[in-house]
Amino acid sequence: MLVLPDLIDTLFRLAILTLAFPIHEFAHAWTATRFGDETPRRAGRLTLNPFAHLDLWGTLLFLFTGFGWARPVPISPYALRSRRAYFWVAFAGPLSNLLLAVAAAILYRLAWGGLPHTGINGVLLQFLGSVVFFDLLLFFFNLIPIPPLDGDKVIAGLFPRLWEAYLAPLQPYALPLLLIVLFVLPWFHLDVLQWIVVWPTRLLGTLLLG
Repeated sequence: MLVLPDLIDTLFRLAILTLAFPIHEFAHAWTATRFGDETPRRAGRLTLNPFAHLDLWGTLLFLFTGFGWARPVPISPYALRSRRAYFWVAFAGPLSNLLLAVAAAILYRLAWGGLPHTGINGVLLQFLGSVVFFDLLLFFFNLIPIPPLDGDKVIAGLFPRLWEAYLAPLQPYALPLLLIVLFVLPWFHLDVLQWIVVWPTRLLGTLLLG
């Protein structure tokens, strides 16, 4: 009896993995292509095929821990038609997760009002709710302005290219800073992710699901 919940949880993670991550990366690829950068197309990333986007270790880690990643879409910023296009390419990934969360919330509300809440219908409701909260987590988490997250490129796209000369020296410290935010600060009761990711996710998720 204890195996079933674990199996359902694993299936949920697998379904979300093959939905949220590929759509996120496809959004980057599609937007870059629309703005004149053919790099994603040449790399075979202009597709919703999950195997084109998923990273082996990021996938396995997500299935076992709930935290993972996909392979970043290669982008050539200088091939884009404008500096503002860089902003939209970066923001397209998180925005796709927000829109997916909204779509799942609409289906959740429709299913809640039109289906029984037990059995397979209850599993469907639970899955849709999981999609909402996971995609909102991806939305807020990826907007953190620390490389290699999208938030760094979103911020960079809002400033002139001249600023890159001042930001470039900070790049080597970006990953250590992200690891400190994720794993070190919580030990000192400074859980930044709670403030800027988890709490906004709970608030917006609750509003969406009613």
